[in-house]
Amino acid sequence: ASDGNGEGRVSLAKEIKERNPLRHSFKVACGTRSIKLRSKSNAKVRDWVAAINDAGLRPPEGLCHPHRFGSFAPPRGLTEDDSQAQWFVDGRGAFEAIALAIEEAKSEIFICGWWLCPELYLRRPFHAHASSRLDALLEAKAKQGVQIYILLYKEVALALKINSVYSKRKLLGIHENVRVLRYPDHFSSGVYLWSHHEKLVIVDYQICFIGGLDLCFGRYDSFEHTVGDYPPLIWPGKDYYNPRESEPNSWEDTMKDELDRGKYPRMPWHDVHCALWGPPCRDVARHFVQRWNYAKRNKAPNEQAIPLLMPQHHVVIPHYMGRSREIEVESKKVGDNYVDIKRQDSFSSQSSFQDIPLLMPQEADELDTSNGDSKLNGLDETHDLRDQTSRGSRSPFSFRKSKIEPSVSDMPMKGFVDDLDTLQHPRELSSDVMVQPSMKTADKKWWETQERGDLLVSADESGQVGPRIPCRCQVIRSVSQWSAGTSQIEESIHIAYCSLIEKAEHFVYIENQFFISGLSGDEAIQNRVLEALYRRIMRAYNEKKYFRVIIVIPLLPGFQGGLDDGGAASVRVIMHWQYQTICRGHNSILHNLYDLLGPKMHDYISFYGLRAYGRLFDGGPVASSQVYVHSKVMIIDDCTALIGSANINDRSLLGSRDSEIGVLIEDKEFVDSCMGGKPWKAGKFSFSLRLSLWSEHLGLHAGEISQVNDPVVDSTYKDIWMATAKTNTMIYQDVFSCIPNDLLHSRASLRQCVAEWKEKLGHTTIDLGIAPEKLEAYHDGDIKGTDPIERLESVKGHLVSFPLDFMCKEDLRPVFNESEYYASQVFH
Repeated sequence: ASDGNGEGRVSLAKEIKERNPLRHSFKVACGTRSIKLRSKSNAKVRDWVAAINDAGLRPPEGLCHPHRFGSFAPPRGLTEDDSQAQWFVDGRGAFEAIALAIEEAKSEIFICGWWLCPELYLRRPFHAHASSRLDALLEAKAKQGVQIYILLYKEVALALKINSVYSKRKLLGIHENVRVLRYPDHFSSGVYLWSHHEKLVIVDYQICFIGGLDLCFGRYDSFEHTVGDYPPLIWPGKDYYNPRESEPNSWEDTMKDELDRGKYPRMPWHDVHCALWGPPCRDVARHFVQRWNYAKRNKAPNEQAIPLLMPQHHVVIPHYMGRSREIEVESKKVGDNYVDIKRQDSFSSQSSFQDIPLLMPQEADELDTSNGDSKLNGLDETHDLRDQTSRGSRSPFSFRKSKIEPSVSDMPMKGFVDDLDTLQHPRELSSDVMVQPSMKTADKKWWETQERGDLLVSADESGQVGPRIPCRCQVIRSVSQWSAGTSQIEESIHIAYCSLIEKAEHFVYIENQFFISGLSGDEAIQNRVLEALYRRIMRAYNEKKYFRVIIVIPLLPGFQGGLDDGGAASVRVIMHWQYQTICRGHNSILHNLYDLLGPKMHDYISFYGLRAYGRLFDGGPVASSQVYVHSKVMIIDDCTALIGSANINDRSLLGSRDSEIGVLIEDKEFVDSCMGGKPWKAGKFSFSLRLSLWSEHLGLHAGEISQVNDPVVDSTYKDIWMATAKTNTMIYQDVFSCIPNDLLHSRASLRQCVAEWKEKLGHTTIDLGIAPEKLEAYHDGDIKGTDPIERLESVKGHLVSFPLDFMCKEDLRPVFNESEYYASQVFH
C-alpha cells in the first residue's frame, strides 16, 4: 500500500475512522493479515501510525525497502554496524565453536536442523570430552535458565531413516526449558516430497552458525579426512558412518557400531560452515522465529508449553515492499574492487504490500485477523507492549483475552522508538512478564570482549578456522507458504547465484553436494545456474579473456546401494540428472560449449571430486573412499562468498520446495594478491577461505600456498590444479580400480569389474575401496609385487577428476516398476 506521495513508499499502518467519535483506532497490516488497534486518544493513534511507518521505511536498511535478489533481509555492513563473519572448513572447527557458543549462552538458543543427533560429541576424542555431547551441553544450559528452542524436520519415515521422533523424545526429556517442534505434519499439510533443510544454531541473538553442517552423526571431520578409526577414538558407534555401505535402521543404540571397522572405511565428510555476528545474525534469528511461529500456529496453537517467539525489537517490522524502479545502495567505505550494488531489472522485487509475511502469527483459536478488534489504552507507553499479562496463552498477540493498561508515564513516540535500540536480549512473552534486560546493566558477553579480527576459536595450523572479519553480509533463503507461511515464494538464493555468476570478472569456484541445473530451453529443470555459467563463459570466450569455472561435487550420491543393485534407483537417477547437466544430452553445458569452443571448453570449466585413502587399522587393509562433498559454497573473484544450506538443484533453489538459508558475504577489507597475472585486491574473507580449501584439496604445505594465490593463470589452473587431479586419479585407478571411473561405460562392464575384484580379494567395499596386499607389475619380464602404500604416497591432497564417461552408455533413469519413476522431481 503506497502512502500516496508517488515515491512507492509503503504504509504499514493507517488510521481508521470510527462511527463513534469517542473511539480512535488504526490498522496494522502485514502480509495476508491485519490487526485493528484502539486507543482513547486520537493523538496517540497518529503517533503510532507515524512511528510504525517511519520505522519500516528508515533508510538505508529499513526492512520495508526492496532488497537485492528479492530477499527478506537487507544487505548489512554497508556502514560500521558490527556485521562480521568467520568461516570454518570441515566439522572439527565448526563443532568446537558451536560448543563454545552454547556453553556461553545466557538467554536463548535456537537450533534448526534437517537431522539432529542428541548423542553427538562436539569435541573429540570423545572419551576426553563427555561434557561436549550435545544433550549434555543443552541440559547444562537449560538448568541455568537458558531457553532452548529446537525446530526439527519431520521426515517421511518410509523414505528417510533419520528418526526425528526419537530425537524429539530424547531432547524433551532433558529439561522443561527445552522445547521441540517437528514440522511439517504431512497429512494435514499435504507436504510429502519437500524438507526443511536449514542448519542453524543461534545464541542470544549475538552469534549464529549457518552452512552445510547438521548436528548429526557422520559430519565431524578434519582436513586429514581419515578413512579408519580402530579402536574407536574419534568416531564412536554409529558416528563411524558410511551411507554408501549401510544406513542404520535404528539410531537408539548410538554407541553400537553399524559397520565392521576392520573391513569398511568410513566416508569422510567435507563441509563449509560460517559464523555471523551483528545484524546478519539477527536476520537469521528472524527467519527462525518466523518458521517456529508458523509451525506452532499449525501444530500446537493451544499448547501453552510451546510459546510464540518475539523477534528482537527492531527486526519484527515487515520487509517486502512493492517497488520495481532501480535503487542503488551506496557505501561510504568501500574497497578497491567494490562496485556499488545495483538492483537489476531482472531481479527487482515484484512483491506488494499484501505479500509481507507475518512474523508473529496469531493463534488459531483467536479472532479473525482481517477485522480484529483489540482495545489498547495508552499505546505510546513502552511498558504496555512488553510487560503485558496474557491469560490462557503465552502469545504476545492474545488480544482477545488480555487488556493492556498503562503503567509508566507518557513519553514522546520518537523517544519510544529510539529507546528500543537499547534492548539486546528479547524474551518470549510469557503469561507473567516479558523480561527486558538492558546492555547498560548486563555484564559484557564473551563475544563482546573479542577485538575485531580475533578468532571465535583459535585457528589451527591446518587453516580450518578463518579470521573474524568485518564484511558486508546479506541473508538469503528459499521459503514459501508451506515452509514458512509466506504469502509469496522467496528464491533469493537462486537469484543471488545467477546474479553473482553473471557479474563475475575472473573466476567462479563452486563446491556443492549436487549440481543439477538447466539451460534456458530446459523444460525439466527450472533453476538457471547453468544458464548463468554458460552465458558468462561465452562472454569471456568472445572477449578473449581468461575465465575459469571450477566445480567440486561428490563422485557418487551419498545413498546406500551398489550402482547395479535393484534397490539403488535413487543413486542412478541423481547420477542421470547430474550427467544431463554436465556432459550428456543437448541441454548439458559441456555439450553446448564443445559445439562452439571445441576442446578449449576445458580452459573455461572443469569438474572434480575428492578421494582419500589409509589403513583401516595398524597393519590392516589399505582402503579408499570418496570424500563426500557436502559443502554449499561459491567464491567469486576472491572478493565474494556465498555459504549456506542450499544445493544446486530445483529442490533447494526454487523456493517452493525445500526451505533453505544462506548468506552472501562481500569483503570490505582487502589484501594484495594477483589475478590473471596482474595485481589484484583480494578480500580477506573470500581469499583466505579459498586458500584454505585449495591447500586441503591439493595437499599444499604452508610454504606452498602462495603458489595458488592467482587462481586463473595457467601455472595454477593447469599446472597445479588440473595436473594434481589427473595424477591422483591415475594412482587411485592403478591401486583400487575404484568406482566410479572413466573406464566403466556400462552396467555390464561394472558387473564384470566388481566380480573380478571380489574374486581376487575375497572381500571389498561396495565401490571397490580395498587395495590388494601387493600391486603386481611386470619388470624385466618378471612379475613383482609392491606395497600399495608406496604407490599411494605420491597422491597429493584429495583432488581427483570427475569421471565424465562413467556409465556413458547407460540410461540411468528409473523404470516404471521403481518407485522413483513416479516422483522424479524429488531427485532434482
